[in-house]
Amino acid sequence: MIVAVNLRVKMEEEEDQLVNSPRRIISLNQEASEVQGTKPCEVYGFVGSISIVVATVIFLIWAYVPDKFLESIGIYYYPSKYWAMAMPMYLMVTVFLALVFYIGLNFMSTSTTTSLNTLFDEYSREDVDFLSLMKNGDDRPIDPISDIDITRINDLMFDLNLVK
Repeated sequence: MIVAVNLRVKMEEEEDQLVNSPRRIISLNQEASEVQGTKPCEVYGFVGSISIVVATVIFLIWAYVPDKFLESIGIYYYPSKYWAMAMPMYLMVTVFLALVFYIGLNFMSTSTTTSLNTLFDEYSREDVDFLSLMKNGDDRPIDPISDIDITRINDLMFDLNLVK
């Protein structure tokens, strides 16, 4: 009986220690926030998806149902059927012109292929020769991150004298 009471006291002490640990407090806070309710982004996504479905159904009814039927059910004011074709076309042309403008802007801001700006910028680092700085018996360190010189790349890729 005494052993069981001591065991229960030890278990309660361990639970108190778990609650006081920062990791346990964070997990308790996360559990509490999940119980409070839905997140705003979930609500906005649900309302947005329902709104798009309703708007699409209304648009399709307006575009395909004859005017006489709409007037017979009491709908007298609605836009002209011309806009059922014009608005999607205007939207597609706008998206197409925006893409063309974006691609053209990128071409205008890109340097020419003969410009040195395609090889070097403010973040370029030249290779440092550590072998001359090392003392005898030192381990060779890992070279720092640097750009490989274009002449070295050309020599490795296109110099036929190196390949034997």
